[in-house]
Amino acid sequence: MIPPRKTRKIRIRDLELGGDAPIAVQSMAATRTRDVAATIRQVHLIEAAGGDLVRIAVDNDADVAALAEVRKATKARLSVDLQENWRLAEKVAPFVDKLRYNPGHLHHHEKSLPVAEKVAWIVAVAKRHGLALRIGVNAGSIDPALEARFPGDHVAAIVQSAIDHCAIVDDLAFTDYCVSIKDSDPRLVIDANQRFAAVRPDVPIHLGVTEAGMPPDGIIKTRIAFEQLLSRGIGDTLRVSLTLPFDDKGQEITIGRQLLDDVANGRFRSVPPNFFNQLNIVSCPSCSRVENEKFIELAQEVKRMTEWAKEHSITIAVMGCRVNGPGETDDADLGLWCGPTHVNLKRGEETVGAYTYEQILPKVKAEVERLVAAKGGKVPA
Repeated sequence: MIPPRKTRKIRIRDLELGGDAPIAVQSMAATRTRDVAATIRQVHLIEAAGGDLVRIAVDNDADVAALAEVRKATKARLSVDLQENWRLAEKVAPFVDKLRYNPGHLHHHEKSLPVAEKVAWIVAVAKRHGLALRIGVNAGSIDPALEARFPGDHVAAIVQSAIDHCAIVDDLAFTDYCVSIKDSDPRLVIDANQRFAAVRPDVPIHLGVTEAGMPPDGIIKTRIAFEQLLSRGIGDTLRVSLTLPFDDKGQEITIGRQLLDDVANGRFRSVPPNFFNQLNIVSCPSCSRVENEKFIELAQEVKRMTEWAKEHSITIAVMGCRVNGPGETDDADLGLWCGPTHVNLKRGEETVGAYTYEQILPKVKAEVERLVAAKGGKVPA
């Protein structure tokens, strides 16, 4: 059962979000935005699967020009991900219905400007164009000053980031906003969203387990979080974030709606034994930030190659771009973040080296064998 939600309603064009409105299901285009034909196909795939909203990332003026063409080809509700270039908000506003910014990306760009001033500028754009706003907090990109305020409690830091930005937006007399607080660990997603909802029960919440990985494990991680939160009346819109081939993007919507239906009808699944004490492959959903489409194939190959080590408690993170890659591999035992021609290999925060896509798999194999051996495990001959 999904109990009544306490959040206020906001509007994304003609879509009501929050309160007693239906829980919206959304996804994100996986292709490079500047590839107009491919991005339009992504939007149509998500629409055909029943998506209520489609998110598209923009990183530069070429993406903005492409977004204008995408807008001409669809009436879908579009949300734009501003990434690290918050000043693009003004340029993309005529073509979208919602803006999403990450608080963690504002503190280190144009450092001479206060963060509140940057947020005020984004909100002013949203007001002028009648757009909704998402404050999208990502656990892998938190302002270091916040981390320092809550030593040893990462969840408190990410929740405070959301609370602080809500206060900034509230002071600007803007109410058409929602919040997301995401992590790749569903247990942290549950904890963070419960803490936030206890402080700000009025703010609509977008749910997601970021970088959940590939099916079936990525679906299990997402289900764990959604079951616990939705059944407590937390969550007004959601996204299932999976590493999938481009043409399978509609699966995120199909799976999301199935999860909603299961929770609404009391169909809960038990977590597989030792699920959190085995090999954990964290991989981001393919999106328009990916700089080489080989990333998807690489993630699948890493999963196949490490199947023998599934009983060992090791985390391998495979990230597809420079935005999420550097920071969001830091907590993994082994991290790969993928650039246009090379893959950067890391042990925790330590960089091992950069290797071509043809060179990387043997390097990963050797590193996994080293990790297993260090834990006293048996390495295949």
